[in-house]
Amino acid sequence: MLVGLLFSAGVVSLIGGLLHPADSDAGDTMMMSLYFTLGILLLIAVRNPSAHRSLIVFAAWSSLVHAGIMAVQAFRNVGERGHLPGDIPALLIVGVALIGLAPAKASVERASAAPA
Repeated sequence: MLVGLLFSAGVVSLIGGLLHPADSDAGDTMMMSLYFTLGILLLIAVRNPSAHRSLIVFAAWSSLVHAGIMAVQAFRNVGERGHLPGDIPALLIVGVALIGLAPAKASVERASAAPA
């Protein structure tokens, strides 16, 4: 639930970017639209996590990949190094936490035994 709330809070940055496009980066505004949407979907998934396992795992792995790409960019571009102490560790924590909290994968036997 916490990750869903954090990602949904991106709506503030999203609205700011839409209202003041000259003062914001278009790429950041687009990323916030994705994170806001993902946050809302994660909040919906809280009600029945096992039914939304793929969404939770997607949020985890996309956070880890995003952190990895940001880290590579930070080491290659001095202007991106500001992400090293905050954004990258935060995304790593989110990714690891969601993987740890994701419901177990349903076994084939349980799935096939479910009534049709």
